[in-house]
Amino acid sequence: MVSTIYIEDSIRGHPRVERICSQFNKAQIVWCDQYTEVFNPKAQNFRLQKRNPALILAAKRDAFVMQVPSNYGLGGEQNYYFSHMLNCIYDCRYCFLQGMFRSAHYLLFINYDDFSTAITSILSDRGSGKPAWFFSGYDCDSLAYEPVTRFAQYFVPFFGARSDACLELRTKSTQIRCLLTQEPFPNVIAAFSFTPPDIAKALEHRVPSVQSRVNAMQKLQRVGWNIGLRFDPLIYVHNYRQHYANLVKEVCSSIDVSRVHSVSLGSFRMPKDFFKTIVKLYPHSPLYAGPVELGADGLMAYADDIKDEMLQYVTDLLLQWIPHAKLFNHEQEQNAISAKKYGLM
Repeated sequence: MVSTIYIEDSIRGHPRVERICSQFNKAQIVWCDQYTEVFNPKAQNFRLQKRNPALILAAKRDAFVMQVPSNYGLGGEQNYYFSHMLNCIYDCRYCFLQGMFRSAHYLLFINYDDFSTAITSILSDRGSGKPAWFFSGYDCDSLAYEPVTRFAQYFVPFFGARSDACLELRTKSTQIRCLLTQEPFPNVIAAFSFTPPDIAKALEHRVPSVQSRVNAMQKLQRVGWNIGLRFDPLIYVHNYRQHYANLVKEVCSSIDVSRVHSVSLGSFRMPKDFFKTIVKLYPHSPLYAGPVELGADGLMAYADDIKDEMLQYVTDLLLQWIPHAKLFNHEQEQNAISAKKYGLM
């Protein structure tokens, strides 16, 4: 439960602000000039704030949509990402957000209309061709905070009405009611991320179980939604083969794999500075004591022999269930996004 809400003065009275405040009617309201006063100061401890994060309501003023490398994506010629929220309600030890942001508070940009205007402008300027892809869920979970943000409630119909764009909702959440109460659109993909259960227990805190996510996918498939499977990051442990064999079997045997839109995978990797920050937060985490080294691309990652072996093994597992055309290896592509986004290239 949120006990404190920081709100920019400029959005005082906005309907989305009023609605959210009514949901947390016992929370202390603190007004501020700009969200950076709360979110950006250096003297903050991400780990301590994560125990009881505040909610920050703000208006994003620029860079609503960012382009990612053309070779990243799910077959589209142009690919973009956008973030309505910074930080996640879950607490995954491998998440780069805890190394990128000084604050663990949830920062929600409420001016959705400005995002949709920016997206419309991009689509108007790009001309014809394959639909452009827009990815949400890199700086937050697309659905986990849906009862508060109503992000999908706003953006799913927006994309559903367009034939020139596709939307990926990346999530570990079971908050799917907003989708079950809308008609399914073929150009909107609910993409669920998975880690083997035993590894998840150690590294993914507050995240719904694998079985709960499988149940959510089953419900979505029954009413016609496209779903995706995301095995990213792959986490190395000494018996990872058995863990991932069990995971792939559990997930793929429980759904209609013939109707899965896409599957992607990539191994653990993180910008060096983020890695160093997180190690200070969690010095005893087994994840960061593993076989991780600095690569030529400026990212901390598994040694090439381990990484390549894991990627090939899990690829072979998945190809027993899905055709090669639906499988996307985002290893190099994601490295390119990280390098570009965080100033490494």
